[in-house]
Amino acid sequence: MAHQHSHSGHGHSHSHIDPEAGDARVAWAIVVNIFLTLAQLVGGVLSGSLALIADALHNLSDAVSLVIAFFARKIARRPADPRMSFGYGRAEVVAALVNYTTLIVLSVYLMYEGVMRFFEPETVNGWIVVWIAGIALVVDLITAALTYSMAKDSMNIRAAFLHNLADALGSVAVIIAGTAVILFEWTWVDPAVTILISIYILWHVKSEIGETIRVLMLGAPPELDPEEVASAIEGIAGVAEAHHIHLWSMQEREPALTAHLVIVADAWDRAEEIRAEVKQMLRNRFGLGHVTLEIEGDGYACSGSVRFGHQQG
Repeated sequence: MAHQHSHSGHGHSHSHIDPEAGDARVAWAIVVNIFLTLAQLVGGVLSGSLALIADALHNLSDAVSLVIAFFARKIARRPADPRMSFGYGRAEVVAALVNYTTLIVLSVYLMYEGVMRFFEPETVNGWIVVWIAGIALVVDLITAALTYSMAKDSMNIRAAFLHNLADALGSVAVIIAGTAVILFEWTWVDPAVTILISIYILWHVKSEIGETIRVLMLGAPPELDPEEVASAIEGIAGVAEAHHIHLWSMQEREPALTAHLVIVADAWDRAEEIRAEVKQMLRNRFGLGHVTLEIEGDGYACSGSVRFGHQQG
């Protein structure tokens, strides 16, 4: 499976952590977050702060998102087998989708809670809240530091990292809200900041979730232009046309292509050489490692074929 990791560094090779060390980082982040969840629940109940209890739930969701990310990383490294011939790499993409989805649910819930709080403000013991949120912020920053460099290379860790960022913001909000209660007895700051954070998280998820869904829907990688790839194939001498082209991502940063090549009649004896030439060009110019090409003679090409995708019915 060495080929899988050969180009997954993608410009971040200096920050490429070996898988075991990466697992250890994620595991530590999980431990720290679970410990914090318990501390916040106790503090929230004692001080009557909804923001703190919401923050505890957040931390629990952080821990869960990291657990999901952790196991997805483990599964993704399993070698391909006959039943899973494409390998298990997409486990990370599925995990990212799960974590983004829970983030959306969490954000909407926070927004709802914040709006309700405007109508029924509650008394909050500012000091306990500020202290515990301060500890929470430190924990979130530790988790963020553990996962930051890994988030660049993996949408799976990026989703968990976003959970964590949301949480760090939650802690900042709680500190601001607690201080506002202590200094001015402004109870409205607590729900106001909560709503702002939920909007911020949703905005982040919107920019990230599309990529995850595109990989699962077998869409073409954003950095490759399908028309350009098709024209490059047809630009090779001896290729009459290319059709039934499928361009997709096996997983993040691992593009693949299948296509039918129609070989010009008088170049048929060179068909295998042409196929090899097309493969070489695709690898060098577009970084396409997984390429499957079917060869057809000019007179025997599929009738009524489509350039991209396959015929329906």
